Amino acid sequence: MSEHSPGNNLRRSAPPLIFESGSPGRSGFFWPEEKGAGRQNIPPELLRDDIAGFPELGELEVLRHFTRLSHLNYAIESQFYPLGSCTMKYNPKVNEVVARLPGFSLLHPLTPPELIQGALELLYELEGMLAGISGMDDMTLQPAAGAQGELTGLMVIRACLKERGNPRKKILVPDTAHGTNPASSTLCGYEVVQISSNSRGMVEAAKVAEVMDDQVAALMLTNPNTLGIFEKNIQAVAEVVHKKGGLVYLDGANLNALMGIAKPGDMGVDVLHINLHKTFSTPHGGGGPGAGPVGVKGFLRDYLPVPRILKKNERFELQEDFAKSVGRVRSFFGNFGILVRAYAYIISLGSDGLEETSRMALLNANYLRKKLEGAYHLAYPEPCMHECVFTDRLQQKHGVSTLDIAKRLLDYGFHPPTIYFPLVVSGALMIEPTETENRETLDAFVDAMIAIAREARENPGLVKGAPYTTPVGRLDEARAARKPVLRWEPPLTSQNAK
Repeated sequence: MSEHSPGNNLRRSAPPLIFESGSPGRSGFFWPEEKGAGRQNIPPELLRDDIAGFPELGELEVLRHFTRLSHLNYAIESQFYPLGSCTMKYNPKVNEVVARLPGFSLLHPLTPPELIQGALELLYELEGMLAGISGMDDMTLQPAAGAQGELTGLMVIRACLKERGNPRKKILVPDTAHGTNPASSTLCGYEVVQISSNSRGMVEAAKVAEVMDDQVAALMLTNPNTLGIFEKNIQAVAEVVHKKGGLVYLDGANLNALMGIAKPGDMGVDVLHINLHKTFSTPHGGGGPGAGPVGVKGFLRDYLPVPRILKKNERFELQEDFAKSVGRVRSFFGNFGILVRAYAYIISLGSDGLEETSRMALLNANYLRKKLEGAYHLAYPEPCMHECVFTDRLQQKHGVSTLDIAKRLLDYGFHPPTIYFPLVVSGALMIEPTETENRETLDAFVDAMIAIAREARENPGLVKGAPYTTPVGRLDEARAARKPVLRWEPPLTSQNAK
């Protein structure tokens, strides 16, 4: 190990569990001594006996424990987050401030429409903004996430085709698609037919034509796709699908590369969803709450979920009387606080700012692509959009894998990129810098990646043993995911084993 290599010091010890701390008799509170107060006045049925092994700590000990734990968190505010397909961009705090304004944050979902005109106006205008950005004719803000947006879009397609007399049976999905595409299709009752991409990572119209028939309801396409490549043939592909009576669904989850530059609605797309957390400055939220608005062309608007917001005589109304609607997909109006953040983001940047955002995302991704090309194998030599995909092919010659590279990157202070996705790329390293990172940060990341590539050649054992600077080493991640230990148990001793 080089003197200057991260990990030259001993691994930091993991902080003790709170169950392993404290001492009997310590407490963070005291019962009041005043007459008529205290433990004796609590009904017995609300009291419980002491819990075996329960930690006993003072208030300061508790605060210090959780503060130490917080320092182990990794967040966009602390360092670069290069997760491809996730768009871990910085969310401006002004949007958080707007979402927390009392007029928004204190609203109750059962408030009568006449008392929430401002909120309804915001939602109405956001629908129009997202429709304009994506080139669609109408939007619904109801879906709570991208996967639910996919399902909602497919339900709209199914309802439309059913009314035409044939709901059809199949959905076409490219091999580069996100895993939620076939999952949503299956949940909607469709059979999934996979289409192979070509040597340049794109879908060809001829391939689609081979499997397109009167039983195909739709093609689900991602553009830019999960290889970070723009689907240049999308209009020709859409034409093939439309000629056979099918519809085109775009997994438009990430518009970070398209805003102000190109509109999916101009590419032959009939339905799409947008993940607001990827492009429009809403938090990822650890799985929720989220928002996956769905946009449609005009001939599909009657099938959108309810309630819908209509503007009549300068007033906003919630309407549910749409006979062709797929019904409700979410309680109330979607995740309102998330939608407020997206609204604030769009109006603060304006059309010029949104376009600049996309151009910076493209520039940063291609900068990393050129800087790392040669140190790592580039899966597809095409100019990329908002993300690029490398592989571990060069490192495999020395017995070093993508996982090893990801773990070693932790020692350099960076979160790893997305690994082993998309599945069509063996040993994939999927990197997305977003528009919010400056050149100095990107250069530091490049330096770390190049250093790891050099270590893989000169000292592969060092990389294979990483990480060295984290509280714990490598975990059995599959076991941790499938059989997590969710409850602390005291260590087995000769005394408690009896």
